[in-house]
Amino acid sequence: MLQKIRQALSLTPGQPSQPADLSTLPELGQVLAPISPDELVTHFEGELLKVGGCAYRVQNQSEISGLLLKILGDTRQAGVVLSRNSLLAKLGLAEILESAGIPALAWPGASAEDPGAEQSTNYRERCFSAAAGLTGVDFALAESGSLVLTSLTEGSQLSSLAPPIHIAFYLRRQVVESLEEVLAGVSAQDGATASGRSIVLVTGTSRTADIEQILIRGVHGPREVHAILVD
Repeated sequence: MLQKIRQALSLTPGQPSQPADLSTLPELGQVLAPISPDELVTHFEGELLKVGGCAYRVQNQSEISGLLLKILGDTRQAGVVLSRNSLLAKLGLAEILESAGIPALAWPGASAEDPGAEQSTNYRERCFSAAAGLTGVDFALAESGSLVLTSLTEGSQLSSLAPPIHIAFYLRRQVVESLEEVLAGVSAQDGATASGRSIVLVTGTSRTADIEQILIRGVHGPREVHAILVD
């Protein structure tokens, strides 16, 4: 095999290879077309739809309540789990769910401090039995329709990974154009636990076609991903 490679490169055994002349390569330039700031949300929603997600926009608690009931459908009695993202508390989601009769369990660590072992175990078990996980996001990536979540803001990442339905709430100012902006934003996050946080990029539903090239959703994670813009 190595001899065939040498022949293809016109080399003889023992002859050192020469580094490529990179000056002859064309300028790569911007890989993806730029996205206008006014079109970031629309572009994000379009890319999310392409990868099997669903996009919504809401303006008040009444619309949030109706939308959650529609998404959960007959599975609502299995309950939901909520991450510790502060946006969920600001929206009053726990109260909305309670008024709708939907069992809900929030991440027990209200701050960056870890909860107790018993509380963590209980929350973990509920994540695997709940119908849906409700989270916020750190960023919504327009160029690929991805949701970016970190444990620094969400607490346990299980709420976005274990339940069959993932529902993420985000704000317009959290939508960014490129992955470079996401990396720069994540790097700029402060806090004692920032260096040890986990970062998850969710691009559509979990899917695999390993078995006979048949597409199956929800094998390694949620089979439904819903992104809700709070305007």
